[in-house]
Amino acid sequence: MSTYEPDIAVVGAGTAGCYAAATAAEAGLDVVVVERKDEEEAGHIACGDALKGADAFPDAIPKEAIEPAFTNTDVTHGRFEIPSHDTVLEIPVPGELAVIDRWEYGRRIIDGAAAKGVDFHYDTVVQDVTQDDDGRVTGVRAKRKGDVVEYDAEVVVDAAGSLSILQDKADLSDATFDTNVSYSQFCSAYREVVEVQEPVEWTDALVFKPTTTAAGYVWYFPRTSTEINAGLGFQMTEEPMKLVEDLKQDLRNRAEFAGATVKDKLGAALPTRRPYDSAVAPGFVAVGDAAGHVNPTTGGGIAGAAYAGKYAAEQAVRAIGEGDTSEEALWHYNERVMDHFGGRYAGLDVYNILATAVDVDDLMGLLASLPGEKLAEALYSGKTSMGWKLKLRTAIDSYGYWQQIRDFYQVKGYAEELIEHYDRYPSKPGAFEIWQEQRDDLMDEVYAVTGADPKY
Repeated sequence: MSTYEPDIAVVGAGTAGCYAAATAAEAGLDVVVVERKDEEEAGHIACGDALKGADAFPDAIPKEAIEPAFTNTDVTHGRFEIPSHDTVLEIPVPGELAVIDRWEYGRRIIDGAAAKGVDFHYDTVVQDVTQDDDGRVTGVRAKRKGDVVEYDAEVVVDAAGSLSILQDKADLSDATFDTNVSYSQFCSAYREVVEVQEPVEWTDALVFKPTTTAAGYVWYFPRTSTEINAGLGFQMTEEPMKLVEDLKQDLRNRAEFAGATVKDKLGAALPTRRPYDSAVAPGFVAVGDAAGHVNPTTGGGIAGAAYAGKYAAEQAVRAIGEGDTSEEALWHYNERVMDHFGGRYAGLDVYNILATAVDVDDLMGLLASLPGEKLAEALYSGKTSMGWKLKLRTAIDSYGYWQQIRDFYQVKGYAEELIEHYDRYPSKPGAFEIWQEQRDDLMDEVYAVTGADPKY
C-alpha cells in the first residue's frame, strides 16, 4: 500500500478539479489530483461543448491557456426549433459564447494545473473516504492497478462529477452538506461528434429541439461548419429514452447529416437541479457537477465549475493556513458560489419544475408564443419584464395558451423571489436552517402553482 500526504487531495481532473488544484498550488500548497482515467483519456468528458462566459476565466488557468480549444467563436444566439408548431425561435444569448473541442480543452486545463505544480495520479479509482472520530474527512482510499493507495489530506475537494461516490461513502449526516440528492434530479444524456459533408447554415447558433417526452431536448452545437456536437438528454423522472437510437433517428431525418460520419461518442449523467444548499463539511468541499453547479435549464456548467474550483481552493488555503478546516471555516465558499451564480441557478430551476408538470404540446405552444428575447432573459437570468405593448402582442400570439402563460408568469414571480432569497444566504452555518425553511416555503408555492411533484 502507498500513502501520500498532500495538503489538498482533489478527486477528478475536470474543470472544477483542475481550477481548484491550480488555485491551491499557486498559493504554495502541495496538491494531488486523483483521476480514474489514464493519462491519454483524461479530459475526455461527455459535454455539449458550448461555453457561455467564454470571456472570463479564473487567473490560475487563464483564458489564453485554453483559447486554442475554442473552435467556433462566432456563435451569437440560440435557435429553438418547434416542429409541432412549425416555428423557429431565435433567442439571443447574453455574454460571450463559444463552442469548444472539449477533449482539447480538458488536456489544456490539466496542463495548466500541472504547470502550477499540481501532481496528477492517473488510473486511480477512489473507493472510500476516510474520516476521524469527530467526522472530519481526512482523505480518500483508492486503487491503482490493483494496489491500494491512500491520500491523507487537510482538505479533500470532491470534483468527481454527478452522483459522486465520495458523497455515498462519507458520513456527512452531522454537517450542513446537502444530502437531499436523488437520481431524479439529474438527466441522462448522450452525445456524438459528427462530421458532415457540407457546411451547415447555422454555424452562428446553438440549435435546440424538444424531444417527444417532457423535459428533454436534442441539441446541435457547431464546433465548426462541418463538425457538429449532436446530442440529447431526458430528465430521469421521465420515461427512459433509447438515447443512441433516438439520436440516430433524429440525425437521419435532417438533410444536413446525410452521409455524415461519427468521430466520437460519450454519455453521462448531468445535474439539472439547483446548486447544493451547502457543499462543505469538516475537511471536505464539493465543486462543479458534484455540487450541482450547472444551469439547470441548459446544462451549461464549465464557467461556473471553474469559479467554484477557485472559490473552494481559496477558502481551503485560508482554512489550512489558520489550522482550522471545520465546516464554519470553509463556509465562505458557499457564500461566494451563491452570490456569483448559485442563486440565479436556483431561480432557473423553477422553470425546470414547471416543464415537468406541463404537457409537451402545451409547453411547445407556450414557448412558441413568447418573445425570444424575453425567453432569453428568463432562461439565463431567471428574471424578465414586459412593457404593455409587448404584453398585448404576446396575448394575441398566445391565444389558446393563456392558462399556460398565466402559470409561466406566476412561476416567474416565484423565481425572482427565490433569487432575492438567495441574496440573503447566511454568512454562518448557525442561520442556515432558518434560511432553508424560508426557501422551502417559497418552493411549496411553486409546487402548488405548477402542480409538479416536489423535486427535493
